[in-house]
Amino acid sequence: MSAQRACALSDLVQDEARRVEIDGVPMAVVLDSNGEVHAIGDTCTHGDISLSEGFVDGDSLECWAHGSAFSLRTGKPLNLPAYEPVPVFAVTVDGDDVLIDPSVKLEVN
Repeated sequence: MSAQRACALSDLVQDEARRVEIDGVPMAVVLDSNGEVHAIGDTCTHGDISLSEGFVDGDSLECWAHGSAFSLRTGKPLNLPAYEPVPVFAVTVDGDDVLIDPSVKLEVN
């Protein structure tokens, strides 16, 4: 599979998450305060809640329901109650297009 258009860069609001779905894979896409675009799995590993409805704080996205925050870079939970990471996807920005390949999950330490 190859990268597909997830949204327009101009559609993203800094420090807010946007839910997108590519080939049935839900993702939370975030434009952070440094101008970097991140894509992580949109489902909290603690309670099956959409992370894109949560709160961006620096380089993390917090689940609105139970307060677990996930690193936008690694997908790892930064606090309890979640203890399992969410997937992180490679993002390419081409002009105003945000491209993501849902089959390519980044291996991060």
